[in-house]
Amino acid sequence: MAKSFDFRHAPGHLIRRAHQVSVAIFMEETGGFDVTPVQFAILNALLEDPGEDQVTLAGKVAFDAATFGSVIARLEGRGWVRREPDAADRRRKLLWVTPQGAEIAQKMKRTVGRVQQRILAPLEEGERQQLLALLDRLVSGHENIAPGAE
Repeated sequence: MAKSFDFRHAPGHLIRRAHQVSVAIFMEETGGFDVTPVQFAILNALLEDPGEDQVTLAGKVAFDAATFGSVIARLEGRGWVRREPDAADRRRKLLWVTPQGAEIAQKMKRTVGRVQQRILAPLEEGERQQLLALLDRLVSGHENIAPGAE
């Protein structure tokens, strides 16, 4: 009988573990803000493109559009995001960061920068740049895969 599959060295397993490490560090560093990585990404994406529609924004932050509405509802409930129907198409929802949401995102920037440093801490500077370049290339090479697909 053949040996089992060596999942510990498989790219998918290592990427999943790296994601777990990333989220754990994010939550540890940002615990006082009570914000998830996706919520932080949404706030920042809306600061860049205020009035973005919900479907386009879900694509920009690479999050499953089917469950994106519930994340927006939580941000809206906290008073950090404002959602309005598009006057031209009432089915389409447009989003803006509120002043309170912008303040939280701004306060988090330094902390999230520290998160990124901690994630990459085991690597030397050249390795950090190489990893980021390779991850960017890997993700770009699979852009046709829907966000949230597992």
